[in-house]
This record gives sequence, C-alpha cells and structure tokens, in this order.
Amino acid sequence: MYQPVVPTGGLAGWRFLQKTYDIQREAFNQSAQLTRETDYFRENIGKVTSAKDLVDDRQLLSVALGAFGLQDDINNKFFIQKMLEEGTTAEDALANRFTDKRYKELSEAFGFGPNEFSPTAFSSFAERIVNLYETASFEVATGNVDETLRLALYAERKLPELAAESSTERSKWFSIMGESPLRAVFDTVFSMPKAFGQQDIDKQLEVFQERAERMFGSSDPAQFSDPEKLQALMTKYVAMSQINAFNANTSSGSIALMLLQS
Repeated sequence: MYQPVVPTGGLAGWRFLQKTYDIQREAFNQSAQLTRETDYFRENIGKVTSAKDLVDDRQLLSVALGAFGLQDDINNKFFIQKMLEEGTTAEDALANRFTDKRYKELSEAFGFGPNEFSPTAFSSFAERIVNLYETASFEVATGNVDETLRLALYAERKLPELAAESSTERSKWFSIMGESPLRAVFDTVFSMPKAFGQQDIDKQLEVFQERAERMFGSSDPAQFSDPEKLQALMTKYVAMSQINAFNANTSSGSIALMLLQS
C-alpha cells in the first residue's frame, strides 16, 4: 500500500500535504491492495440484495464500512445488519438514534430498510462507494504517519457538507459533538479538557457556540461552508495540535536544561 508522504509535522506538513494531495491520492489509488479491494466491490456489490448478504461478505463489508469511516465496526456484524435492516425512515430506527451521523449515512446509502430502495445493482452506486472508500482510506493511511493530519483531512472534507445541511445550528453542533473525528478537532481548537465531554450536553453546546463566536465571528457551524473560514479552522487545529504535542513532550526538567544550555 502506498504510504502518504509527510516530510514534517505541524503547519509545514499540513501545507505540504494540501499542495501534493491530488498527486499523492492518484498514487495511493493505484496501490495493488486498494485496487484489489475496490475491484472486488465493483464486481460483487450488484449481487447484494439484503443487509445479510452484505455482512456475510467480509470483503464487501470492509469497503462499505470504510467508505463511511466505520471500519472499526467490521466485527460487529449483528449490530450492522440490524441497523441496515431498520433503515432510516422510522424515527426510532437504530441509525437515527446515534448522534454520530455516519451510521445514518451508511444506512441511507444502502437502502435496505422498510419501504426503501436499494441501489446496489447500479454501477453509479458502486463508483460512489468506491470513491468514498478511496478518500477515507487515504485519510487513514495519512493517520499512520500523522494522526493530526488525518483528522484535518477528514474535517476539511466533512464540515462543508455538514455546514450546507438545512438543519438548525443546534443540530449541526450536536452532529459535530457526536462524530468523534470532528469532535476531536473542535476540542483541540477550543482547548477543551478531556473531562469536558462529561458535562451536560446543553452546557457543552453553549461553550462551543461562545468560543466559535469569539474565534471565528459566528456561533453557527454553517460558516464553515466558507473556504476562508474553513482554512482558518484547519490552521488553528494543526497549530494547536503542534503546540500541545510540544508541551506534552517537554518536561519541566528538559525545559530547565534547555534554558541552562542557552
């Protein structure tokens, strides 16, 4: 598998990755392992007519879950099958009960629920899932080099989609807080302590809104449909991650040594 090239960390690494993204993605997509996975999906997904068919084929399921960033659920077959079979049309469907919208996106995409239409037989569906899988796989591979940059790539891709939704400001923030990669980005930018996530959810919302207003001029996540606002957020996230990593790796003793040596 092609390994993304990130010659340095922090903002310099982020800017390098942005400049070389298209070239690196092309090389990554041509990797033998990725090609085998996506070719298998294209050739076989059309035979899948039920949630059980999908979860019984680990290779197909791996691509399906990976496309939505849910690859860690590969062994939770019963859970995934139930979620797909319930669909998303009923308000109390399993996928609708998660604040993490990736489960709903997966279930909606495959359309195995009651009164839903499954598009698995169409080649356009296979291409859509493959494209998502290739993108998500590149982000995962980038995370093997630098986890901060993986989250930055994910947020840069997902936030404009969320910002463009017709849902309310509160709903958008709850989606961000429920989707762990996005949550990690904002927790870092807003300097939230680890215990903050244990507070009352409405209190968390209030703090997120206040800090977004102070840092970016608006409390509404819809502002991140603006490329300039999005890049400002990404820059703050990568810079704060770099500072936090430096502080974590620099003990008081090493600081004293540095001062003495200077």
